[in-house]
Amino acid sequence: MRKRLSDDQRFAVLCMLAGLLCGLVAVLFHLAIHHLFEWVWHEASSREPMEFIAIMLIAPTFAGLLVGIGVRFFAPNAAGSGIPQTKAAYYNQGGKISSLTGVWRFVLGALYVGLGNSLGREGPTVHISTAITSRIGRWAFRDAARVQSMAPVGMAAGIAAAFNAPLSALTFVFEELLDNFSMKALGGMVVAVVIAAAVSRTLLGEDPVIMAKIAADYKTSAWMLVALPLGLAAGLIGHLFVRSTLGLRGWFKERRWLPMWIRPATGGLSCGILGLSAYFFTSSMGDAQNSVFSIGYQSLEAAFENQLTVQIIATLLVLKFLAVILNYATGGSGGLFSPTLFLGGMLGALIGAGLVALHDQVNWIPHFPTDTKVIGGCVLLGMGAMFAAVVRCPFTSLIIIFEMTGNYSLILPLMAGNMLAWQIARRLQPVSIYNALLLQDGVTLRKLPAYRGAQDYRKLPVQSIMTHEVFTLEAEETLASAIKRIAHERKRFHAYPVVGEEGRLAGVITRHELDESAETVTVGELLVDQQMLSVTTDTSIRDAANRMIARDFQQVPVVSPVDPKKLIGWLTLNDIARQQNAVEN
Repeated sequence: MRKRLSDDQRFAVLCMLAGLLCGLVAVLFHLAIHHLFEWVWHEASSREPMEFIAIMLIAPTFAGLLVGIGVRFFAPNAAGSGIPQTKAAYYNQGGKISSLTGVWRFVLGALYVGLGNSLGREGPTVHISTAITSRIGRWAFRDAARVQSMAPVGMAAGIAAAFNAPLSALTFVFEELLDNFSMKALGGMVVAVVIAAAVSRTLLGEDPVIMAKIAADYKTSAWMLVALPLGLAAGLIGHLFVRSTLGLRGWFKERRWLPMWIRPATGGLSCGILGLSAYFFTSSMGDAQNSVFSIGYQSLEAAFENQLTVQIIATLLVLKFLAVILNYATGGSGGLFSPTLFLGGMLGALIGAGLVALHDQVNWIPHFPTDTKVIGGCVLLGMGAMFAAVVRCPFTSLIIIFEMTGNYSLILPLMAGNMLAWQIARRLQPVSIYNALLLQDGVTLRKLPAYRGAQDYRKLPVQSIMTHEVFTLEAEETLASAIKRIAHERKRFHAYPVVGEEGRLAGVITRHELDESAETVTVGELLVDQQMLSVTTDTSIRDAANRMIARDFQQVPVVSPVDPKKLIGWLTLNDIARQQNAVEN
């Protein structure tokens, strides 16, 4: 009689299958983007100047329109990078991602980035790979925990194949997705990562996605102190990048007059304008002229070899920065890994060029290496520091640069710059970009990883635990009408926010006040001279709790930081207690 495989053995076999499939799909996604953009660029650059401009404006705009239609009518989870959606699926849906979502993500991501928009492929690869492992898990297991455990496997395999950096894939999953270290999770991920990376190396070659191999070791020298100002600059610019992306994305979400399916096209048109501007501003740059479009890694390689002037580096840094923010904020389908590394590399090249110029003037550093070596090192330091500031995975930011270079000699300045950038960005913006994107979409963090320690959760904004879908009463309706509507919709609560014209917050009314007043009175008449307490979305949980206890309020409306009459959510003391219990447990 044939012996059946144990549960652990079956899990290991499925991780092998997941690694193989994720590796193949990641390579196919990579090639689809690469060849599509190469074809578009070749077709455009072989035409007359006006035709070239028209093609490079139309291509990213048309891609944005396709993404807008696809996301609006067919695949709402195919916008953005895919990593926030993967986190939400893992914690809130038991790791389940539909196969159709994975297919749409592949198609829309390849079209959006391949036709020139300035986002990356790594985040979508993670989402696609997790959809594959989710399908495998639902097919093979009935145990919900086993189905959920396949999500980290797909995430790790996707990163390993996309970056050809297997160690970084493992650390990224633990830093971004998992809130605890599990040897069982590690074992399955290692199996999938090894196979996915082997598939990628077999089909695409042994080198990582960015050709930045260091031929000789760096000797520890005073010039490496440049990592400190570089880390400071990366922390500040990374924070500006995150706040700009979130702010502009929120602005677009509030523009009801602009249909959602049109917004990615506006981002594509903006990218076309910025990309063409970079092309004409950097006419001496050769093949790297198109770096604001699509992935743009060729400019990183050129910067690493000290082949770019300061003017070109500054132009690419500014225009790529703007293009990425506009593409992502308008709802494009693409990730932030590649743009973050690009921006960090350009920042590092700029600071490295300044260091070289300063040394040439005063000759103040003994045993100063060649210009190319210094600038190449600064490019790598900048990439790591910007990754730590934006993505907020400091260990991954260290290891990924090590895997790209194959060299350990920059590890000390890399650690110093990355940790400094990470600490600055974390202090300025406590919630990481992927969690902030989830909050902006109304996805609660209550079921996401618990923030460890009382100090951690108390510093979170109330937006992370509030109720986003709020049942409101109208100021003009009578108490009889309000009570009837509450009973009909089964919304019996202790209190309710009241809104007036155009949904503006008018006050708060308790259930006791509704029951004790005449039914012919309007809700608004009970709010005369009311001293209402409200908090903004960025108020910390600690401050909100102190205000509520001081005023003996069990609940408060949550309003916009820039408009105290714009109702965003609803916060109760039960929400705060629930979060505290989750941390203590």
